[in-house]
Amino acid sequence: MQRYSKKRQAVLDCVRATNGHPTAEWIYASLKPSFPDLSLATVYRNLNQLEEAGLIRSMGSVNGQKRYDADLTMHPHAVCTRCGSMADVEGIPFSAETIRRVEEAIGFQIESASLHFTGLCRNCKEKGRKQE
Repeated sequence: MQRYSKKRQAVLDCVRATNGHPTAEWIYASLKPSFPDLSLATVYRNLNQLEEAGLIRSMGSVNGQKRYDADLTMHPHAVCTRCGSMADVEGIPFSAETIRRVEEAIGFQIESASLHFTGLCRNCKEKGRKQE
């Protein structure tokens, strides 16, 4: 990674401080009060550098916005198809043993893996019931 920067460290700290899988726009809005000269381009650049350095990972795009996670352990996620929220799924095993078994079954060398469940989050499900 390139030289130390207060803004890069702030971006990393911001991603690490939430389990909400933030977007660049959310990070920008969170840090702007502390860094008035911060630009969205700076946030994107730093996110890319942090990802390349292996300090965070991209969770892919949800509703057209790339999401980030500082938890680098293998763990599944649930993604709401209505509001786009993303949450860690606790207590569901997703281990190196699972990866090994998949590799054996299909003869494929797996370099990375992710597991996403899609559906409606609790809030969107409740809103749907109230509208019925």
